[in-house]
Parts: sequence; structure tokens; C-alpha cells
Amino acid sequence: MVSKESTMLRSIESHRIPFNPSARGYHAVYRDGEINHCPGCGRTHWLIGRVSAECAFCSTALPLKEALTQGPAPKPVFWSGSRPSYAELQAA
Repeated sequence: MVSKESTMLRSIESHRIPFNPSARGYHAVYRDGEINHCPGCGRTHWLIGRVSAECAFCSTALPLKEALTQGPAPKPVFWSGSRPSYAELQAA
């Protein structure tokens, strides 16, 4: 018979191997400026978005390599008072 005092539950987390991204193997991404074959159907026609590319034939989605390596978006520019003309902006 098992008593409550002698039974000890172990955490599942203690047995997990730490995440190692280099050991995960093949990671398909869309590379701008290269011929990208779809891993689903093998075709090369893509619909490009801001963070992902989607195959036009089978709808397989891949993240953009450039979207993964860039930092956060720049801060928006707010104008106070009157807005400068295009000639002033071009001269700056």
C-alpha cells in the first residue's frame, strides 16, 4: 500500500531538454531575392505580405527571413503646429 507521505510527484518540466534552435533542423523561410520553391507543391509563385509569404497555388505560408531579422518598427512622426512643405523636407 502506498502512503500519502511516501509518494512524491515529479515535475514534468525537470525532465525537459532546454530549447536549442540550432538542433531543430530544417526551417523553411522565404528569402527575398532568391528563387523560393514551395515546400508543399514545389511551385515558385508567391503572394508576399509584411511578415509572411503564401504560395499562390496551395496556400502554404512561410515567414519572411527579413521580417525575422529586423527590429521593431520606427517611431511614428507627429507634427506639431504647421506641417513643413515638401521643399523644406527635401532640403533637410
